Amino acid sequence: MPSQAPRSFPVQWGTESVLVSNVDPVLPSTSSDADITKVVDAGGANPMALLPEAAWQAIARATTAPDAVAVQLRPTSEEPAGLLMVENVDGATLRSVVTRVHLSELLPGIQPRTGMEVMEIPDPQVQGVTDEGRPCAIVRYRYQSLTHLRDHVWQTIHGTLSLNSYAPSVLSRKVTRNLITHPAEIAFEDGTESFHALIVRDGITRLASAWAVLAGPGAEAAEAATLAVDSLFGRTGTVRTSAGALPLGLQLAAAREKWRRTLAEEFAQEIGVEEPGLRAAQIAQTYVLPTQTAVAAEGHPGHLLAAEDIFDDAIRSVLASVHVEFKQWDAAAQNVEVATRALKRVIQLGSSEVRKDDLQVVYGVAVGRIPVAELPDMVPGDTPPPGTALWRSVYLVYWLTRPELLDHLKDQAKAIKGGKRMGLKGFAELLGPLIDLPWRSHKKQVTTQARNAWNNGGVLTSDVLQEWTPCPTEDFTDLVTPAMAGDIDARCTLAVAGGVALIADKLLTRNVGSALMAAKEKGGVPFRADVNQVIEDLSQQHNELGLWTLALAANRFRSDALPENAVTARQLIRQERTGDVPGSPYVHFKVDLDSDDRIERDADGVPVTLHQWDVVWASSPERALKAHPPKAPVVPIPHQTFPTGTSTALPDDTEAAVQSEGPGTGLGEAAGEAEAVEPAQDGPGYLADRQAAAPAPRPPSQLAAEQRQVLRHSVTAARDALDRLHLLEPEVGAHTPIVPLPVLDDLHKVLIGLQTDVENLRRKITHAEETGPDDEDAPVEAGV
Repeated sequence: MPSQAPRSFPVQWGTESVLVSNVDPVLPSTSSDADITKVVDAGGANPMALLPEAAWQAIARATTAPDAVAVQLRPTSEEPAGLLMVENVDGATLRSVVTRVHLSELLPGIQPRTGMEVMEIPDPQVQGVTDEGRPCAIVRYRYQSLTHLRDHVWQTIHGTLSLNSYAPSVLSRKVTRNLITHPAEIAFEDGTESFHALIVRDGITRLASAWAVLAGPGAEAAEAATLAVDSLFGRTGTVRTSAGALPLGLQLAAAREKWRRTLAEEFAQEIGVEEPGLRAAQIAQTYVLPTQTAVAAEGHPGHLLAAEDIFDDAIRSVLASVHVEFKQWDAAAQNVEVATRALKRVIQLGSSEVRKDDLQVVYGVAVGRIPVAELPDMVPGDTPPPGTALWRSVYLVYWLTRPELLDHLKDQAKAIKGGKRMGLKGFAELLGPLIDLPWRSHKKQVTTQARNAWNNGGVLTSDVLQEWTPCPTEDFTDLVTPAMAGDIDARCTLAVAGGVALIADKLLTRNVGSALMAAKEKGGVPFRADVNQVIEDLSQQHNELGLWTLALAANRFRSDALPENAVTARQLIRQERTGDVPGSPYVHFKVDLDSDDRIERDADGVPVTLHQWDVVWASSPERALKAHPPKAPVVPIPHQTFPTGTSTALPDDTEAAVQSEGPGTGLGEAAGEAEAVEPAQDGPGYLADRQAAAPAPRPPSQLAAEQRQVLRHSVTAARDALDRLHLLEPEVGAHTPIVPLPVLDDLHKVLIGLQTDVENLRRKITHAEETGPDDEDAPVEAGV
C-alpha cells in the first residue's frame, strides 16, 4: 500500500541537516510465545547447533523474524546443517543465522582492543561451554555482581562513543553492516541468578552509535551510556533478585519489552503527522539492527584447543582478521591478542614440559585474571614473593621465557601472526603490554617510550633466557652481594626487576641516533646499545656499579606514580598547582659506591638525580670513557680585585645556566592565583529577589561590584573543576578521554567568547584611563 511505503525526510541533527532515508512507517513487533517455541524447536532439531534452551529463547526474543530464523535452522536432505551461513576460520567452522534483532536485546561484549588498556571496571571472566565434549557456540561471562554488569556495559558504551561515533550516518541510513553476535550465559560470583542474552563481539561502535542516536543530538557519551543501561536492565532498584520473584532473565525481558512498547507508542504518534520530525527518525533508524549470530561451532580434526576454547578462539580469529584487513588495532592491542592466544594454544597443545595447571596460573596472571595481591599464593616454595606489581613482572618474565616454554610460545605466535620467524626482539615486543598492565594508567605519559624499549629487547638478556629461579626479597639490595659472588639467580632477578623499573620509568629507552646528540638532562646517552644489552651489562658479576643501579631502581619503583626523573618541568608545575603529587617524592638517584647508602650527593649534600645517561654509562664505563674521554683539568685563575662599577664575564657554561634558570618560576604567584575563594553568597537569582524586595533600587555600582565577584568566583570554580579533571585523568585510564572532544569544542567556543568580552572591556577601560575626560585639564601633581 502506498501509505506503507518507506519515507525519506530531512531533520536537524545538532548544527547539520541530515536527510533520513528509508524510514519504515511501522516498527517490527516483538516475538510471541508461539514464535519463541518455533525457534526453540527448530534449534533443537539441528544436529550442529548445540545450544541450551535458554540460549535459543534469547535468540528468539531478540529477532524480529522468527520464521526466517526457523527456516535457516531447519535441516534438509541436501543440507543436514540447515541453511546456516558457514565460515571457516583457523581450527574451526562457524555457522550463523542472519537476521535482524531489537537494539534493546543486545549487550556489548568484551572488546579485544581494550586488552592493552587499564579499565576502571574489569572485564568479566570468560569460560567456554561444551555439550558431551563438543564445543557450543556460547560462552559464559562471569561478573562479580549485577552492578558489575551494569557498570561494565556503561563503561563500554561510554568509552566507545568517547573515541568514535557513527551517529549521523546511523541516523541517515541505519546500521547497514551486520554485527557479529552470539549467545552468552551471564553468570555472577555473588550468587545472583544467571540468565542468557545476545552479546555483540564485532560492531560495538555501531551498537553504541545507535544508542547515541536514540539519546539525541545534544546528549553526551555518558547520557547515551546511561540510556542504554537503563533500557537493558531497568533503572536501579526496578529489577529485584529476591527469592520468590520471577527469574531474573524473565524480569529483564519483561522490562525491555515494556520499554519497547513505550517507544513504539511514541513512534506511532511522531510518524503519524504530515511531516515527521527528528524523534520519529531516531526511533525508526535504531529500533532494530542487522546481525550475524553464531549458533554452531565445529572443531577441525587435529585441532590444538580443548573443546571449551574452540568457539571463543574462533570468534577471536574472525575479529582479528576483520581488524587487520579493515580497521587495524594498534600494535599493542595486536601484541596482547597474539601473546594471550599463543599461551592458550600452548596450554591446550600439551607438548610443553610445563604442567597445564601451572600454565593456567601463568595465563591468569598474564591477562590480569589473578590479582597482584594473590601472587604469593600462586608461587610454590617456602619463601613467597611480595604481592607487588614489580614482582608480578619478575615472575611473568621468568615463566614465559623458560627454555621448555619459550620455543612453543614463539611457534604459536608465529602461526597466529602468519610470520616465518620470530626473533628475540619480536618476542619481547609481545611481552611489553602484558608486563605494564598494573601501572599502565599511572605511567601512561611514558607508555610509548617503555613499549619501544621492549621492542628493542626489553629485559631479555642472554642470562634471563637460561635456567634460573627468582629470589624473593623485600629489599633488592640484599641480592647485590650474592650477585657479585656469581649467583645467577640473584643476577637475573636484579636484571629483570631493575630493568623493568628503569624501562617503565623512562630511564632506559630505545637508543636512537638523536639520543647521542642530546644533553644528559634531555635523555641523551653516551653510546648506542640495545636495551637488553644495556641490562645485560648492568647485571654482570663484575659490574658493581650496574648491580647497585638495578637494585636501587627496583627498590624505589612505584606502580601508582611516575618518578620526577620521567616528568617534564611543565608537568611538575601543573602537578604542584593542582596538588596531583603523591605523599612522598618519587625519585631515582645516581649511585655512588663510596657512599654508605650508595647514593651520590652534590657539594650541598643533595642527592643527585639519575638520568638515562648514568644508566647507560654504568652498563659499560670503559666504553663510555672511550666515547667521552675526560677533559683536561681547568687551571684556577688567581684571585683578582676589580674596581667598583666594572663587570666580570661569567664562563660560558655558568652564564648559560643562569639564563636557563631564569629569574624565577613564578610558582608562588600561580598557586596564589589558583587558590579557591569562598563561594559568593549572592547568586544572580538571589540578587533579583533582593532587588524586588528592597524599598529602593540599589546603586548600579554596588550591583556591578557583586557581579564582579560572581564572575571571578565562576572562573575560579571552572579552574577548580579543570584541576579535578586532571586529578581524575590517571584513574580513568587511556581507554576514553577524560572530556570528550565535542564537549571540549563547545567549551572552547564559550571560553573564546568570554576571553573576547573580557579583553574588549579591558581595552575600553585602559583607553579611558589613558586619554582622560576631554573637557577637563590634566591634573596637577601635588606633594603629599
